[in-house]
Amino acid sequence: MSINLAIFGITGLVGQKMKSILEERNIDIDNIYFFASAKSADKKIKFKGKEYTIEELSEENLKDKNIDYALCALDSKLSLEFSPIAQKYNITVIDNSSAYRMYDDIPLVVPEINGDKAMGHTLIANPNCSTIQSVVPLNPIYKRYGIKRIIFSTYQAVSGSGTAGIEDLKRGMWGGENKCYPYQIAGNAIPHIDDFLDTGYSKEEMKMVNETRKILGDQNIAITATTVRIPVFESHMVSINVETEKPFDLKDIFKIFEEEEGIVLYDDVKNNIYPMPIITAGKDEVYVGRIRRDMSVENGINFISVADNTRKGAALNTIQILEYILAHK
Repeated sequence: MSINLAIFGITGLVGQKMKSILEERNIDIDNIYFFASAKSADKKIKFKGKEYTIEELSEENLKDKNIDYALCALDSKLSLEFSPIAQKYNITVIDNSSAYRMYDDIPLVVPEINGDKAMGHTLIANPNCSTIQSVVPLNPIYKRYGIKRIIFSTYQAVSGSGTAGIEDLKRGMWGGENKCYPYQIAGNAIPHIDDFLDTGYSKEEMKMVNETRKILGDQNIAITATTVRIPVFESHMVSINVETEKPFDLKDIFKIFEEEEGIVLYDDVKNNIYPMPIITAGKDEVYVGRIRRDMSVENGINFISVADNTRKGAALNTIQILEYILAHK
């Protein structure tokens, strides 16, 4: 079945990544449309060797194109404005922003876990990048052993802040002034991602807490998070500490990760084999390693999860949601 597809926010980092991944994937696209702000309108863009013209994202430009699906790479404010307009013209929107993630009636989807939740909806939310790469390995543990508590500690690449974060790191490497972050990121680690709340947590930290519960379908899991920006261009690392409800054999945890869809088990510490950003950049899968028992509690596991944050953590997961819908329609 061929579709008419649009990308909202094509000129941004995630929009560009969506385009490049679509060029790699075998989705039968009849017509594709690229939308951005007025300042980018009429610029030319290439897709699969053919030249296209970027259009201004407006209701007028959406209404007569018979678009079936839109991959939305807009910020939350713009998504709140344009996603309902798209729905009005029978366009199913898969939204990468945080705008709709915690709405009870809007599914928050990672296809390896809950792709079925996307079916029958015209607006589907894509989770936070760090959440996606965390729940992919947590889900099989949860299904087999239950989870009592999770502690997240993240080491997040500057591409999570888009081109502004990347440019801050580049400038900082040469002693230039920071414009995106409150402090120089080069040679530094900043424990501050998104705005701080009255509780002392940041919005990024609470995204991980709330989204993990929603995706796993369990509001009773005790979760805490600390998120840190580090001077790495691409790929986030998350240290995950899990306390399970039931006892486990550690070798079974290794086997689960080895067999689970979307995971690469990358763990041989005797030979210095463990996931790192330079290993996972440009890869589709979530890499898991440094797996060990947490000996401070009865049923505890420590491991790290590393994944390309703008790929699996944003653009690819959005496209995988579309692929799931098309495969099960």
